[in-house]
Amino acid sequence: MSFEEEEESLEQTLLVVREVAVYKIPPRSTSGGYKCGEWLQSDKIWSGRLRVVSCKDRCEIRLEEPNSAELFAACFVKPGQRENSVETVLDSSRYFVLKVEDGQGKHAFLGLGFAERNEAFDFNVALSDHEKYVRRENEKETRETSDADNLIDIHPAVNHRLKEGETIRINVKPKPSSGTGMLAAVNLSGGASGSGKPKALALAPPPGGAGKVRTPLPPPSNDPAAVRKTSANRGAGLSATSENTRRSDPLSDISQLEKNLPSGSTSGSAKTAASGWAAF
Repeated sequence: MSFEEEEESLEQTLLVVREVAVYKIPPRSTSGGYKCGEWLQSDKIWSGRLRVVSCKDRCEIRLEEPNSAELFAACFVKPGQRENSVETVLDSSRYFVLKVEDGQGKHAFLGLGFAERNEAFDFNVALSDHEKYVRRENEKETRETSDADNLIDIHPAVNHRLKEGETIRINVKPKPSSGTGMLAAVNLSGGASGSGKPKALALAPPPGGAGKVRTPLPPPSNDPAAVRKTSANRGAGLSATSENTRRSDPLSDISQLEKNLPSGSTSGSAKTAASGWAAF
């Protein structure tokens, strides 16, 4: 692929206007700018198709014949130099002044007119879009260059592949022949004794519980069951006290004394008992 073919393949058409008018304009009278009111209708020298083409960072405004697409004139807009190539007039938004070149160092200024305001607006938008595209590409290239400069490879690539004849040796710890896990830890598998019966696991007593007798807590004072139980205990205690007193007091049992008194007449048993009591 030649250079010209490569350049053509990178072209992108931004705008096509079917018919525009080109005028021969007089020299600029003042430093303020051009005025399309000074152009005469007899100064119209050509009419045809306008095409705005983007060629990488350069934009071209091509004036072509509508039927044969033959190039009549071309205006080259370099990056950042749009005002030098395309200039708006002071008294209308539909007319512009183009700086056309022949490719041999010669240039001329021609007047460009659009029939509709919308076409002139699209022409301005196409030029602005190209400028934004060029700006984005330049920022992207600058950012990539700065990133590449700041990137330092502190970890160079190391070849970890085995060389010819090298081998890898892995030591695997053998598993125990009997018992696994907690059973092997507490010797419950019977592997040490060889009897095949598991040994009893001795558990230590709870801390602080040896030699102490726990007494139940007393019930609350307002518990009806506890009140009845207390009354019953008090009654049983009084009965036991009376029984013990009766047993310890020899005078409490009168029948035993009657047996020990001397016997008198049979008919006067009561009197004998009374006199015997008094005599005693």
